[in-house]
Amino acid sequence: MLRTIRKYIEQHDLLQPDVPVIVGLSGGADSVALIHLLKRLNYRCIAAHCNFHLRGAEADRDEMFARQIAGSLQIPFEKKDFDTVGYAESHGVSIEMAARELRYRWFETLRTAYYAQAIAVAHHQDDSIETVLMNLIRGTGIGGLHGIRPKNGYIVRPLLAVNRSEIETWLTDQKLTYQQDSSNSSDAYTRNVIRRQLLPLMEKINPSVREAILRTSKHLSDVEVIYRSTIEKERARLLDDQERISISGLLKSEAPQTVLYELIKPYGFTRELIPAISSSLRRESGKTFSAPETDYQILKDREYLILYRKQPQDETIYPVEAGGILHIPINFRTEVRAVNSSFIINKHPHIATFDLDKLTFPLTLRTWRKGDWFVPFGMNGRQKLSDYFSDHKFSRLQKEQTWLLCSGEDIIWMVGERTDHRYRVETTTKNVLIATVF
Repeated sequence: MLRTIRKYIEQHDLLQPDVPVIVGLSGGADSVALIHLLKRLNYRCIAAHCNFHLRGAEADRDEMFARQIAGSLQIPFEKKDFDTVGYAESHGVSIEMAARELRYRWFETLRTAYYAQAIAVAHHQDDSIETVLMNLIRGTGIGGLHGIRPKNGYIVRPLLAVNRSEIETWLTDQKLTYQQDSSNSSDAYTRNVIRRQLLPLMEKINPSVREAILRTSKHLSDVEVIYRSTIEKERARLLDDQERISISGLLKSEAPQTVLYELIKPYGFTRELIPAISSSLRRESGKTFSAPETDYQILKDREYLILYRKQPQDETIYPVEAGGILHIPINFRTEVRAVNSSFIINKHPHIATFDLDKLTFPLTLRTWRKGDWFVPFGMNGRQKLSDYFSDHKFSRLQKEQTWLLCSGEDIIWMVGERTDHRYRVETTTKNVLIATVF
């Protein structure tokens, strides 16, 4: 098992040595196996346990058990209590979705606090199989049929190399105990119904159905790469800089409705709107369609489907102090750090580092304006943001969602994109400001 996990981590470039990793530790079999395996592979683990307070004394028992495991492994232990039911009610989501959102939001907070490289969670092959079936039942597109990916942003899943049975066998062989979650034996959750009822029925038809689903999901993952590449070519051909979709070009596509859906999905339009929009393509102009999830609309014009927003762009200017944290308009924080011989600049696109002494406080966060310019890192001359947007093929939506960190009147960072060369860290820099989007 140890060799299998090591090989999988290396094959998919999931983790690097000597850098902390947050490890989700519920106390169940999968997470117990994960943290022991990573510890034995000499990764610097930080155990993270969520108490969702959904199972009374059982939840408190799991917390104590997880704490004991961390203690026995001599690794840091972090715990967070959540009002999961209250969150679900206030946000209009299911208990399962509430727990997921709360868990990953907190894990990300821990990752930034520990400067960790990743968040390791204990999904395995059976979880991936169940996800494929669950998405198929719900009516997903091709993107939901590739199963769980080994890496998604900062989230890594080393146990996808093995299945549930292999994990439990390994725990038994290693004489490692774990907690049983009573909710796993209930059919109250969709995933449990698939696990306990649907898959056993499918195995009666094909005893190797799990392996077949894994093979198919891998094949569909490869197919999706081709599909996405084709869609991007269609996007470049049909969608112009003014967010207009050529109707004549769209009608020449091999699958106009599918292409249309992929072009307008990023703006919040749903699949249910596609038949109505498609039927309008050969009719008179003037009809509009509203996205249910955003403030975007589509206007059917003579030659184009025109995408536009119903509300103006946010023009608020948000002050940013050194060492401050913002949650509006985006999750954003800054910290001051002294430069020493061990200091290394983090080059992640969501992290920017500046020479502190060049800055004027408070900094500000705002959206772009006509005439804005900066000096892109690595260049000597100034460039208008409008030209940068054009050169990098930003859509109108991307432009409107781009935030600018400013020092006085100077733009020092197109957040998540490019810093300003004038505010770079140099050999004479003594202190830096590190800005992070999280």
